[in-house]
Amino acid sequence: MVTSRLPRMAAAMVAKMVDRLLAHDPALSRVKMGARVTLTILASIITLIAVHLAFVPLPSISYALAIVLSIEGGVAVKDKTPGEQLTTRLMGCAASLFCITLAAALEPYRLVADLTFLGVIFAASLARVFGARGFAVGMFAFISYFIGAYLRPTLTELPLAALGPLFAVAFGHLIRKYLLVDDWRRDLAKTLRAIQHRVSDILLRLARLSRSGALTDKDRLELRQMEEQLKDVVLMAEGLLPRNADGSLPSGDNPVTAVSIAIFDLHLAAESVIVQSLGALAPASLFDAVLNGDATAARKIADDQDVASGDERAKQSVHALLWLQRASSALNEAANDRSFLQLMAFGGLPPAGPSTKPDFSWKNPLVRAAVQITIASGIAMIFGLLLSRDRWFWAVLTAFLVFNNTRSRGDAALRAVQRSVGTLIGVAIGLALATLLTGHMAATVMLAAVCVFLAFYFLQVSYALLSFFVTIVLCLVYGLIGQLTFEVLLLRLEETVIGSVAGMFVAFVIFPSSTRSTVELALARWYDALGQLLDAVSSGEGRYRLIELSNRLDEAYRDLTVAARPLGSAWSLVTRPGPIRQTLAVFLASSYWARILARDFANAESQDTPEVRRAIDGARRALEKAAARGAECFSSRTPRHAAVGTNPAAPGQGVAHGADMVANLLTRLYPAAADKQKSQ
Repeated sequence: MVTSRLPRMAAAMVAKMVDRLLAHDPALSRVKMGARVTLTILASIITLIAVHLAFVPLPSISYALAIVLSIEGGVAVKDKTPGEQLTTRLMGCAASLFCITLAAALEPYRLVADLTFLGVIFAASLARVFGARGFAVGMFAFISYFIGAYLRPTLTELPLAALGPLFAVAFGHLIRKYLLVDDWRRDLAKTLRAIQHRVSDILLRLARLSRSGALTDKDRLELRQMEEQLKDVVLMAEGLLPRNADGSLPSGDNPVTAVSIAIFDLHLAAESVIVQSLGALAPASLFDAVLNGDATAARKIADDQDVASGDERAKQSVHALLWLQRASSALNEAANDRSFLQLMAFGGLPPAGPSTKPDFSWKNPLVRAAVQITIASGIAMIFGLLLSRDRWFWAVLTAFLVFNNTRSRGDAALRAVQRSVGTLIGVAIGLALATLLTGHMAATVMLAAVCVFLAFYFLQVSYALLSFFVTIVLCLVYGLIGQLTFEVLLLRLEETVIGSVAGMFVAFVIFPSSTRSTVELALARWYDALGQLLDAVSSGEGRYRLIELSNRLDEAYRDLTVAARPLGSAWSLVTRPGPIRQTLAVFLASSYWARILARDFANAESQDTPEVRRAIDGARRALEKAAARGAECFSSRTPRHAAVGTNPAAPGQGVAHGADMVANLLTRLYPAAADKQKSQ
């Protein structure tokens, strides 16, 4: 009997693991990222070993370059099409070979070589001005000079050393183009289905709780975790939507915009259902009706005398569920709209826009960042040399990666702590694993491959996890080559701390990133445009005036996306994409609902009603609160549950619906829970 249950239990466990994986990665983009890097490394190393055994012995730098450039090719190359990706890889390979040659030629002249390293760091950082391709080529150049300076190849070894970059580029391109292919249409379709699946899971759970009539602390925690899973999928779907050449979503009447707003609206409604249900659960039959997409049955249950006469908290839960039903239907309609289906079937990626002239002025934050990174690396170099003449490069590497892509002083400090903690724990566990696996080469290689996959699977989730798994890989590699000692690992930790402290020092002292004047001005124009539109609705102005102000709000949003773009430039290996994009999504959705408000108000027969005045006043209060804090929303680290815990009630009907949605959205920029926590 027990034996017969084992297969069922195993199947249930596997199904649960798969569901958990898909909850956070429905398009398997993180799986593909980790698999690409791992397979590229394995293919390159195996090919180099074959060349080594069959033709000519290869220097160690060939293998080192193959590994690090396999990583950079999988992570840093962000071009959309395979042709553009290949161009970037080839340019990066050329930069790599140049930097290796430079490092080898300058090796006898240590002072010149070290100063040149700082020059390479500055150039690699400054290349970000040229966009995603400049970032990728800069990373190829930096990491190649780093490896060249660390391993010190001779000039006679360079022809064979070049095999490492060449194989890494070739296999990286082939694996991404033919084996683990990017297909935004397929991934977007999967993610849209995953959103509805996550919402269904939430409704099923709440329906069971409603039938049982009990809500424990464990249930509350699990509901919050389910909301986090939904948020991850929503962010992923929003990131997969095709965008303009400048990276912004199209505004106005566009099928992509309609889907984006529908996704955002569904997410807000689901959050509202969870929050209101924590106060009072709606009838289980209503959850079932919404789950089955039966709007008629849901409305009938909501209008039932017993439900309508319930307490205020229960009525808010009912109201939120009806909102969720409408939002779910709206997403289905937007995703199945003919224009959107045609785009999914035949539409391609938007063409590249006209090239803009690189801005090397001091006003460009990317230029200032390049100077900061160079100074941080120089400080790390000095103190790293005082600690070790042979392994000081770890300090420079840490300073470069820790400071890279930090948008604020707090961001730099957090990244430094994460890297140091990840390295510390990785050293402890890696030392134990490498010791246990001494003499077991096959097991060591397999474990190292698994750790490489996990490091880059968690790339966009946690910098600490990335550092942890990479450190374990290094311990295993040192064990294989017979250089694993506690002293070496302790030195790595010390050099990591030096680089982290150098990055934090520069972030806090040298040109600290605390002002965003361009974004402040653009955001002030958007707030002003929204305020004018609310005033026009409140004073009952005519249709054409409302259309004019709606268009002005759209223009202000487009200006805001351009101004905020440098804040979200994804040039780091470790930053999880989303915060800047998510904030812009709030403004996009607010612009959308403000236009809906203007349209509904112009078409309404009864315009000046108490419900409309209440909604307009609420939107004004939310606008005043948000405007008073300027562009802080682009840099604040709001607790992930804060927005959920303070989500306002579901919006009203008719004309008031648009104004309530604007108020809800603006409130999400600075939730009350976050304000309270900040003041403590």
